[in-house]
Amino acid sequence: MRGWLKLTIGLGVLAGLLVGADRVAVGVAEDEAADRLVSSGRLSTRPSVSIDGFPFLTQAVSGEFDGVRLSAADVQVSDGRQQVAVHGFTARLSGVTVGGSYRSATVRSATGSGKISYPDAAKLVQGADRLAFSYGGPGKVKASLAGISIGEGNVHSEGNTVVADGFQLTVLASALNGKVKDLLAPRSFTLTNLPAGLSLAGVTPEQDGLLLDFRGSDVRLIG
Repeated sequence: MRGWLKLTIGLGVLAGLLVGADRVAVGVAEDEAADRLVSSGRLSTRPSVSIDGFPFLTQAVSGEFDGVRLSAADVQVSDGRQQVAVHGFTARLSGVTVGGSYRSATVRSATGSGKISYPDAAKLVQGADRLAFSYGGPGKVKASLAGISIGEGNVHSEGNTVVADGFQLTVLASALNGKVKDLLAPRSFTLTNLPAGLSLAGVTPEQDGLLLDFRGSDVRLIG
């Protein structure tokens, strides 16, 4: 009995050491991945990286990871002219394969989301400098001029382009001259450097901004 007890205790200690080593290794890998995402230009801000699955070391040896989660308070996107922040960016990467001594990484599929504030979205809309945008209800944005609401339009995405169109003028705006109608022509902006190599899959107006949904398949994440 005493021998079995010693063996059991020894195995328990060994298991604890292996688990501890595994957790240390995954922490180092997560830090390294965060640095490489920034240096590769895939993210403008160093993210928090969480590698799923246990044990980590067996995944590291195979070079294939079941899932990786990314998050960052703010990341920068651009239309090629103006940069704005996407707030609360998160992404879930599935089927991550690394190679070349971890100098490259591809992702089988990915989803993500983040939000652009209405003032920042207005910066991306060319020709609408005098307009302010806000939430106009499900699927809609409200356009205002000098603090006065002049119309509501629908918001949707076409590829990596966010489009606002189908504006309906308010009664007050309808009574004004045609220049107001010109301001409410279809408006759009195209994002050229979405985070983590993802593509825009949809846009939803919310109270505090435009919620962007991202998707990707066979994405080259690093390298």
